Amino acid sequence: MLKGKNILLGITGSIAAYKAATLVRLLVKEGASVKVIMTPLAKEFITPLTIATLSKNPILVDFYNPENGDWNSHVDLGLWADLYLIAPATANTMAKMANGVADNLLLTSYLSARCPVMVAPAMDLDMYQHPATQKNIEVLKGYGNIIIEAATGELASGLSGKGRMEEPEMILQTISSFFAEKQFLKGKVVLVTSGPTYEPIDPVRFIVNRSSGKMGASIALSLVSQGAKVFFLTGPSSCIPSHPSIDVVKVNTAQQMFDKATALYPKCNAAILAAAVADFTVKQVADEKIKRNDAKLTIELSPTNDIAKELGLQKRKDQYLIGFALETQNEKENALRKLKSKNFDFIVLNSTNDEGAGFDVSTNRVTIIHSNGSAVPYPLKPKALVADDIVSELVKLVK
Repeated sequence: MLKGKNILLGITGSIAAYKAATLVRLLVKEGASVKVIMTPLAKEFITPLTIATLSKNPILVDFYNPENGDWNSHVDLGLWADLYLIAPATANTMAKMANGVADNLLLTSYLSARCPVMVAPAMDLDMYQHPATQKNIEVLKGYGNIIIEAATGELASGLSGKGRMEEPEMILQTISSFFAEKQFLKGKVVLVTSGPTYEPIDPVRFIVNRSSGKMGASIALSLVSQGAKVFFLTGPSSCIPSHPSIDVVKVNTAQQMFDKATALYPKCNAAILAAAVADFTVKQVADEKIKRNDAKLTIELSPTNDIAKELGLQKRKDQYLIGFALETQNEKENALRKLKSKNFDFIVLNSTNDEGAGFDVSTNRVTIIHSNGSAVPYPLKPKALVADDIVSELVKLVK
């Protein structure tokens, strides 16, 4: 998909620079020509020799080669590139980009680039959340740069939160969407539900599940790589894909997701229901915080409106509906029952009994079951690649 494309990669001084090695390897494997600019501090985290070997090109750091005076023209680099990717991008570098500072080759090349620019932030959670950083991100978006949202997880500081550079496989997906030669879903609109829902108990407490939203975000990016426009309907989650073809709609509760999904689906050619929507909600939400006492507390729950069932009833002959089944026992039987009762075209089954699958992980092992009962099991893969498998099955239906 990237054959013949020229990608300029900028690496800044972050511990996440080690991921650049995998990223370069993946880009070259997809047929791209890769040139790399490193800041002087980036060399402290990963060696130029490693990146040069993987990219098959010499690494550029300074404006000129002090040994022979050869000039590394930032203008020529900007003209050569079909895409300029800065990954990892530190808070310092993004601040300079937002304010037009040009004190190294990476930044001067950025200011000269005439191609699309993608930025993959990487920093500690407090730095990422700081108003100055968030303002700089918005400024860069305003310039037309595409921000590849930072992921949530364990950070170099030992803390856990949002700030990790997105995984190379996810970044590759985003890049591929710009250069897809065969976009089988071009002109199609797909609804993707993602993440958990929050069902309030009182003003400060709620019922929630462990869904991270990683699977839904991966599916959305895979869909746009095939040319689709995506309505990304998500509950509270830090996994929000950023792409011009993705419209993000945020909700909190199952009822809010039901209302938005039923309103959006008629505008869509298909829906992929990856969200882990609560089956029950609190019947009577307390107006004030419930105080602890020695008495037992009983909370009465009511069933939520069934999004999948309602969309299955709405589904036209020219629409498709894909669901998920996360099971703990009798997996295939339960998934088949759900597939038929919800009027799905196919269902994606995963089990909590499979190590590395389900919630809170970046991988998944799924079986895709079609309405005719045929089942295709897939091995454990990163969720970005699982998303490609799911979207490929949708493409077969649409074609």
